[in-house]
Amino acid sequence: MPVTDPKTAPQGDAPAQGVLIRAENGDVVGFDETGLTLRLSDRVIADLRRRLGLPLTVEPQAAQLLGDIDAWGLRQIGDWLHFTARLEPDRPPRDFRKPLDGGDIIADAIGPLQAILSIGGARRAGFNNGPPSFAYHILAPADDIFSVGLEGTDEAHPVAGLQRLPHCSRDALTAQALLQMRYEAMQALPLMLVRAETDNSASLEALIGGQAYVNFLAALDSLNLAAASLGKPARVLAVAIDLSLEDQLGAPDSKLVALRRLMARIEADMAARGLHRPTFLLTAEAGTQHLSRHPMILAHAALAWAHGPHRVALPAPGYMFEQTRFARPTPAARIRMAEMDAYAISALARRQDWRCPQILLAEVMGRTLRVTCRAMGNLVLDDRLGAGPAGGFRIETSGKPVAITALRIAEDDPQALILTLDRALTGKADLAYAYGAPTPSSDAFPANRGGLRDGWSAPSRAEGGALHRWALPALIPIHQGVW
Repeated sequence: MPVTDPKTAPQGDAPAQGVLIRAENGDVVGFDETGLTLRLSDRVIADLRRRLGLPLTVEPQAAQLLGDIDAWGLRQIGDWLHFTARLEPDRPPRDFRKPLDGGDIIADAIGPLQAILSIGGARRAGFNNGPPSFAYHILAPADDIFSVGLEGTDEAHPVAGLQRLPHCSRDALTAQALLQMRYEAMQALPLMLVRAETDNSASLEALIGGQAYVNFLAALDSLNLAAASLGKPARVLAVAIDLSLEDQLGAPDSKLVALRRLMARIEADMAARGLHRPTFLLTAEAGTQHLSRHPMILAHAALAWAHGPHRVALPAPGYMFEQTRFARPTPAARIRMAEMDAYAISALARRQDWRCPQILLAEVMGRTLRVTCRAMGNLVLDDRLGAGPAGGFRIETSGKPVAITALRIAEDDPQALILTLDRALTGKADLAYAYGAPTPSSDAFPANRGGLRDGWSAPSRAEGGALHRWALPALIPIHQGVW
């Protein structure tokens, strides 16, 4: 009887050793007379060493962990690999870090993990192509959703990791502008988490209970988890609320109540997560050429001076920026809007005031109309937006039309205007500002036109060297004057 089973006995000149699976970087599975041999990757070996409590030797694995980059000074601290590298051709070397168990390389920055978040409707979901500058500082939760969120199509879940962005939402552009300001001032460059959550809610009331808000809370949880993994505190710089023209339900008073309710809800949910209340950012709605009496226009105008206990900034009015015929900001406009947001955040962080000129009162006596405003500086009449001789103002009345023939700043108050009318105004009338501009021939155009701003200015790439605060849109009743 044979000692070896013929079915398993070696046949002919079978090799005593060989390779079963081979990859580009070497043999993976082989065999010899003792059995199968398996080659583990350096990453798996590092994971085994970490689980067994053995010291991790970093240097031999650098290329596998980091890729072919110009890096040096590698060191392991906890679950992170820290190193110095030259990754951005237009900037000097700096420190970076990378999770040992996989993930994106990010900047090794000091200070808290900061966040710029937003919630709203379809207009907020737009983005510019390409990653932001400071790409290793401006990040999103590592859930492969990136900066624009799920747009209400699914539920997001909190994650602890961070990943870089392939595109720039407005929040990412705002973070980019803030970091550029700090870079030029030789200040610290923190890590910034951005995320915009939107859905198809038809009103602010629906937004509060919608999928976008659920995902917004997941973004807050991801912020806290990521900060803990970095060993940093978490801080929300700003929360933008961007649902206006999409809201077709209710009166201006109800919109103002809903805005305050949403802000209070966000502050309460942030406090429950140990986060301080943020600055709320809103672009003052100015409508379109075809929609100039939307209730949110009046609600934003009222919120500008009656925002209650909340920290609110309306960095700029919507008519400052180009938008498409579908009322969406163009890519160039999105950059300018983000820069205005960044200036507001920066000023408020330094406990400085920030407001655009606000129109408060209109009083008429005969053919003279006096308009009282509130601004941070003396008013300036500026026609760079093509407002014309009336400066963007017009009279809305149900009777005979009334034209504005002259406009000047009041001699006794640099924050008041004197408008001369072509005839005496009688009966009920409203003063409109930055409404109803002619529709241009192109597909991209300013929403409306106005020519009133204050004299404040600061360096800005968006304005070619000067940044000005333009007046917020207004539609206010005209009273018989008593001055």
